[in-house]
Formats: sequence, structure tokens, C-alpha cells
Amino acid sequence: MTSRRAFLVGTTAGLAACAAPTPGTRPISGRTPVPPAPATLSGATVSIPDVNAPPMPQIAPPGVVHDGRPLGTFGIDPSIGYPDVRSFRRKFGLLIPVTNTSMEHELWSIVFRNQGPDALDGVGLHTATISTPRPQLKTAADLLEYKRQFLSGLSAAVTQSLLAQPQYLIMGMSLEHILHGIDEIRAVMTDVQTQAGLSWATWHDAAPAALHRFGAKRIGLLTPFDATGNQNATRMFEDLGFEVVSSVGFACANALHIAHVPDEAKERAIRQLLATRANRLDAIVQCGTNMSLLGVTERLEPMLGIPILGINAVTFWYALRENGFRRPLMGAGRLLREF
Repeated sequence: MTSRRAFLVGTTAGLAACAAPTPGTRPISGRTPVPPAPATLSGATVSIPDVNAPPMPQIAPPGVVHDGRPLGTFGIDPSIGYPDVRSFRRKFGLLIPVTNTSMEHELWSIVFRNQGPDALDGVGLHTATISTPRPQLKTAADLLEYKRQFLSGLSAAVTQSLLAQPQYLIMGMSLEHILHGIDEIRAVMTDVQTQAGLSWATWHDAAPAALHRFGAKRIGLLTPFDATGNQNATRMFEDLGFEVVSSVGFACANALHIAHVPDEAKERAIRQLLATRANRLDAIVQCGTNMSLLGVTERLEPMLGIPILGINAVTFWYALRENGFRRPLMGAGRLLREF
């Protein structure tokens, strides 16, 4: 059975405990000191499994072979738990609908823009997709069918993700699109969290954490949803204690098509319909993980003077901060740079 340690992270000490090995050394499973227990964003204990318990890797008998001749372990010490070569600091499991072509790209772009031992070296993503074979969103009946598909495929995707032994999971879906209110959203996530036995980053937890960092109350919503989806999103944020002053939904008729909404249209909606003087917004919040917003955020935040909180960047920010990665991160908006 995989061992598990309750690992509260949230300081540079916590990050140092997960840091990249120095040249010529390997971190050894179970021998890295657990840091003191600082506060996480959620205030909860983040449970990080030890996925490097020795022997890791296990060598099948008769051992390493060269031209069919066994060489034993070839210097691989079976008493040591060697880390994943690419994901040696944290292996995140990312769950997204199968039609989503944006979120994984945006998260990897944040990782690649922020390399270095004090940033995101050794952070990896393992993606499992949730089967949604009929992603039509033209009618209320379509939305109900999409909800059925997503929820029926979610358990299988969680099981698939766990095969890679991730240490923490990220829900890559705007659940408010298909679920009604924060109570229903939390009930669904409670079930999958119990199944996985791991801590999760979710949009409904990440968004309020980010908004509270800016002291934001009055918000505008930008979504790929139709009127029903926007009503659901508005309800979630109101349930969370925020005032939704205005919302814009691009009414995408197919979940796959969400990735094709042009940046120019997003920028125009933000500037002309949301961030107006009359609306007096504290922040703009974007829902829909298949609707990329990193480039728009970077361009418009300096011009508008208010934060633009895209779901992908914000959910990844939450996951990283919950796991002790506290350094400022570039290329993804003010939130990741400042908090």
C-alpha cells in the first residue's frame, strides 16, 4: 500500500522540502523533513502520498540486461526511492473533458515560463480525460445530456488518473455550468474526493480564494455559456458571497468550439461590456476551462487596473499554493505574480 503523510505546505520552507536535488544527489523517499504546519489557502491539511517508496523503480529479475546478459541492478540502489525524473517535486493529476484542448496547454505554458529551482522545475501534469461524446450545448436538453455524460464519466476518469500515482488532483471543469448552486457542486466533489483519496484544486474553491486576495466583491463574468449556463455561474458566485454585476456568455453550441472563441472577441467583451465605468467592477472572472485567457489577461490587466481572473490560471495558482509553491510566477496575470 502506498504510504501517505499529512503535509501542510505554504511557506518557502515547505517549498524547499520539495526542491530539486542538488547536482549529483537524489532525494530519498521518506527522508525529507516535513516542514512545520503553516496555513494553506483552504486552511485544510493537504495530504501528499509518498509515491517514491523504495524500491522505486523496482527491477524485475534477473536485473538489467545487456545483450541478454543480466547485470543486476546496475547501480540502482533498491533501498532508495528515486523520484520521477520529470515530476520530482510534484505530480499533478489534471481531469478535463475529452473535448478540452485549452487547459492543459495553458497550465504547461505557466510551467515552462517559470523554470528554475526556485520556480516550477520538477512540476508535472498527468492528464486524464472525461468522456463526453455528445458535446452539443444548443438547448436545455443538450445541457442536461452533457451533464449526464460528464458525471457518468467522471468516476472512470478519476480511476484512470490514479494509475499514474499523482500526488494532488486538479478539476479542470467549470462545474457551475452543469450543476445548480454551490451545494450541488460540493456534493459531487465530495464523492470524487472520497474515491480518489487525494486533495483537489477546484474552481469553486480557487475563485473565492483569489477574489478575497484582491478584496473584490463586485464582479463581472465572462463565459462561453448560454443564458442558462450564465445563470448557473451567477448563482454559484452569489452563493459564495459575491455580487455579479454583469455577465457575458458567448453561447457556444458545442463544448469543443469553446476553444475557438477569438481573443479579439474576449477583449472587446471585457472592455466594452464588463469593465465599464458604470459597472464599477472590482474584478473580472472568466469561467470555462476550454476558453483560453492567459494572453488576454496579460494584455488587458495593465490597461484596466482591475484583476482579470481566468479559471485555468486561478485554479493552477490554487493548486500550486496549496502545495507550497510560493514564488511569484510570470506570464499568467497579477494573481500569480502578487499572491
